[in-house]
Amino acid sequence: MKTMELLQDIFRDVFDDEELTIGEETTAADIEDWDSLSHMQLIAEIEKRFGVRFTTDEIRSAKNVGEFAALIERKKG
Repeated sequence: MKTMELLQDIFRDVFDDEELTIGEETTAADIEDWDSLSHMQLIAEIEKRFGVRFTTDEIRSAKNVGEFAALIERKKG
């Protein structure tokens, strides 16, 4: 499964919304329920499913879903 496809599944699980659609430009401002708690849930689930770990600086520097996807790709090698 491609990175963006798996991220789509993770977002739908975390936000409990099977209709939710994300893209590379999606940010927290685009999803009503995306707050600090759901952000941490997203990070934890992304780390678990992709088998990667993010530093605090990496988490802070990612401005949208596309940047997270690129970060995951770099970490997966």
